[in-house]
Amino acid sequence: MEIVLHEAANHIPEADWALLDHGDDPFVSRAFLGTAEKVGAGGTAMGWQAQHLALREDGRLLGFLPLYLRTHSFGDFSRDWNWAAAWQRAGLDYYPKLVSGIPYTPSPGPRLLVRRGIERSVVAPALIEAALDVARQSGASSWQCLFVEEEDRARLEAAGLLMRRGVQFHWFNRAYNDFDDFLASFTADKRKKLKRERRLVRESGLRLEVRHGDEIDPNLWRVIHAQYRDTFARYGNHPAFPLDFFIEVGALLARRLVVFIAFLGEKPVASAICYRDAHTLYGRHWGTAIELPGLHFELCYYQGIEYCIRHGLQGFEPGAQGEHKLARGFEPVPTWSAFWVAHPGMRRTVADFIVREDSAMQDYEAETAARLPFKSAD
Repeated sequence: MEIVLHEAANHIPEADWALLDHGDDPFVSRAFLGTAEKVGAGGTAMGWQAQHLALREDGRLLGFLPLYLRTHSFGDFSRDWNWAAAWQRAGLDYYPKLVSGIPYTPSPGPRLLVRRGIERSVVAPALIEAALDVARQSGASSWQCLFVEEEDRARLEAAGLLMRRGVQFHWFNRAYNDFDDFLASFTADKRKKLKRERRLVRESGLRLEVRHGDEIDPNLWRVIHAQYRDTFARYGNHPAFPLDFFIEVGALLARRLVVFIAFLGEKPVASAICYRDAHTLYGRHWGTAIELPGLHFELCYYQGIEYCIRHGLQGFEPGAQGEHKLARGFEPVPTWSAFWVAHPGMRRTVADFIVREDSAMQDYEAETAARLPFKSAD
């Protein structure tokens, strides 16, 4: 097998990409990665230098690993905030590092992509070994494979990478008939609070709509993007995706992009941008031009839950962090990221840190699970 590094996702033909088994995940699609890189959100100016790793044999694409050389950690959600300082104290450079992940998207998903019909047990380990070779030859401090699925986790751990636990809050569809059926699983007090929250939005006079990517024209995208951009700026954060990204990726992903929109009359005043595959809805970005109690929860959570029930989706992943999700029926689940560290001494330091952190993360997961709104099983 031959290792080929690509400086852009779009350098891989769509016909090749379509042969990769990625479970219809929208974020490892050529549409998402290629568009993010094309418009600059996933480009070198933002610290994402693509070196996507492809394994080929006689010209055939056998496997693919998204791979970026990074000069900072903004937007990869690696949680390595203090690591650069630790490397510096040791007289070492932390950057550049190599990252296999999705720009600005902390969503667990496939990373080791293998061509359908090819033996995964051969190609997936070869992708890992190839990534380690690239990391060694590039002089990177580390290779981080972020937010991996369980199958990839097992292979990465078997290859000797350090596995780091995180916690997110996800919703699970337990064959609910409708939203009221879901609420019936809550205690009376929690159910009453949630209904009151929804009633405030319902009585506000707003009209709520669901639009897919192929149902949103450029003019509406301009309004949605302005809400997304201004809300990020209001909290001192950087809105990474420009307007062109949403216009293009919406057209390419079509029904795999979902936006929940609140209208005041004919004017769109708030929105929540999500993505989906055949099984899961993924919440990503929220924006609003008005202040209304409960509107954030309605668009970002309740509309998504109703969408999942209506379309038979199995789960809803609304993004990283946010203990307020607990009261709305989102349950703590572990996430996993893998780390290879070049320097032996720093590897031992990171390994010790991960062991200590893991105990705290398990405690955190158990503590938050005890605060869920559901009725006791007794």
